[in-house]
Amino acid sequence: MTTIRQRRGGKVTEAAEHQPSEEKNVKSDGKVLSDHTGGKLRNILSLTLGGIVAIGLGLLTSVYVATLHENDLWFSNIKEVEREISFRTECGLYYSYYKQMIQAASIQQGLHALVYDNKTESVRTINILERMNVYQEVFLSILYRILPIQQYLEPVYFYIYTLFGLQAVYVIALYVTSWLLSGTWLSGLLAACWYITNRIDTTRVEFTIPLRENWALPFFAVQIAAITYLLRTHLQPAQERLTLLAVFIATFLFSLTWQFNQFMMLIQALALFIPDCFDMLPTAKVTWLYIIQISGLLLVCVLQFFNSMILGSLLISFNASVLIARAIQKSLNLESDEHIFKFLKAKFGFGATRDFDANLYLCEEAFGLLPLNTFSRLSDTLLFYIYIFSLFPMTVAALIVAFRNLSGSNQVQEKAEEYTIILKPDAAYNLIHTVLFGCLALSTMRMKYLWTSHMCVFASFGLCSTEVWRLILKCVHLYTSQRTQVIKYSIPIITLLYISYKFWPGIMDELSELREFYDPDTVELMNWIKSNTPNTAVFAGSMQLLAGVKLCTGRTLTNHPHYEDKHLRERTKQIYQIYAKRSPEDVYRILRSFGTDYVILEDSICYERRHSRGCRLRDLLDIANGHIMDGLGENEPDLKPSLYPRFCEEIKKNLPSYTLHFTRVFQNKTFHVYKLAKHK
Repeated sequence: MTTIRQRRGGKVTEAAEHQPSEEKNVKSDGKVLSDHTGGKLRNILSLTLGGIVAIGLGLLTSVYVATLHENDLWFSNIKEVEREISFRTECGLYYSYYKQMIQAASIQQGLHALVYDNKTESVRTINILERMNVYQEVFLSILYRILPIQQYLEPVYFYIYTLFGLQAVYVIALYVTSWLLSGTWLSGLLAACWYITNRIDTTRVEFTIPLRENWALPFFAVQIAAITYLLRTHLQPAQERLTLLAVFIATFLFSLTWQFNQFMMLIQALALFIPDCFDMLPTAKVTWLYIIQISGLLLVCVLQFFNSMILGSLLISFNASVLIARAIQKSLNLESDEHIFKFLKAKFGFGATRDFDANLYLCEEAFGLLPLNTFSRLSDTLLFYIYIFSLFPMTVAALIVAFRNLSGSNQVQEKAEEYTIILKPDAAYNLIHTVLFGCLALSTMRMKYLWTSHMCVFASFGLCSTEVWRLILKCVHLYTSQRTQVIKYSIPIITLLYISYKFWPGIMDELSELREFYDPDTVELMNWIKSNTPNTAVFAGSMQLLAGVKLCTGRTLTNHPHYEDKHLRERTKQIYQIYAKRSPEDVYRILRSFGTDYVILEDSICYERRHSRGCRLRDLLDIANGHIMDGLGENEPDLKPSLYPRFCEEIKKNLPSYTLHFTRVFQNKTFHVYKLAKHK
């Protein structure tokens, strides 16, 4: 009918009617062109300004953590041995390989010494590149050797500045992810500010610099940003290919730098799998991400000389089963990560365990539940409150969209259309990601850094998202487009002002507080070892201390803190009999079987008070040996009294049965060093 009425107007007026219409179209087209040009210019300006802010915040974060590190230790003023001692436990072990590569006669000799290493574990030659994730130390040492910077920068500063520089990459990646999700760089600014003000719960880089996670997490954040961009709709094929390449590179670097990579990526694979099952993500892109995860991990496996822990990882089995729609059963004899599964079994109540390795993890605070005071600190910056505020509507939207996709009902689909708009694929992935890593953090405190950094991203996204505010305002019948825009920008700005007002003075005080490294007993021990023992001497002791012995003195060790090897775990349990109730003959025989020349006893372990009864190292050894624990309290009925006193206590009495095998050659307030007799 409409068409007929238009035609009924007659052909006589056709020219007259079309002329003003054409003029109107010309004007309209000009306005559209003008709007398009203006919009493009605004986008360029916004992108430029947002990029400058991102880079600026990243660099400020690097300077901030570097300054805290310097102020805490007076790193620039202390001696070389003190700097090395400040790299505690496994940090010192990893840094020792960087130092070893720097001091090698050539790069080739340095690499050969790593591939055929006989100083990290006595009477055993191991391949460090296969056993440990130290390619970053190798790369950095080679870079230091070939760059003309030796006269201007000490090796240790080149190392720590690289790690602090990666913090800039980390913050920029978080900033970009939040910006991509919300569509405004104001969200990225808020995410970065939260990361900095919640530093205690988002990073520990300033006091555990060489830790593997400090290398890996920046690349993980870059990977998440790339995945978020990949899951956006209407990408050009070239953009998609470049983004997939970025995902692959970030995945590879993340996998190469952390031994727990496959466990983290397994959770990430689940974060892709769950929304994919409910048709929230584009299947083709998810398939590519599964392939990239497997490819990156297999490439690392090749570089680590076909490490069996990687080959048999659950991630490869899970991704392969998803891709080919059937389960794959591995037939490899895997033992490297069995302690992790024993730990998980005991932690979640699937039976008590007397396994020494599992209990060693269970008794460490870092592997316990996330403390409640964490939420109090996160709430002080409003982060936790806003995170929950953002999480709730997104979770509701996800449930509704999932139900719609499963039901297939037209009526349900019409009602769920609003929720589909809010839950775009990139938002759906990040929602499941934050929930799964949140569960991991709640169960294991050490993994909180994977969650809290993403919490900054997700909370800032929720606060700056047009879709989230539109949904909330519609629910309370207050929605207008103008009101949504006002709230979207005003509340984040108010939040930023609140954070600045409350935390800026504290940050300034923190930066002005000066302390100094002070550990004279350990310094004295290391200096004595270097001056009074042969270079070929073999030392036994606690894992944490021996890492420092290797770094500071270069002596051969019986054991060390890199625990991902069954042979090493069994060896460590045997070495730790120095703190158990064993005869001097038994302890001597055990130590000599590993070629030990000197054993270091620590009062802080022998008389430990840090843990409660049942979790002290000596208690774990007593339980594993079937002996009754010291002190008041219950014991399991089948535990028996030991026939011998505790070795670390009794040896100090210089009884003949002990002096026959052990001679004290050094002692101070903390350490006692005994030389083992060499009986024929």
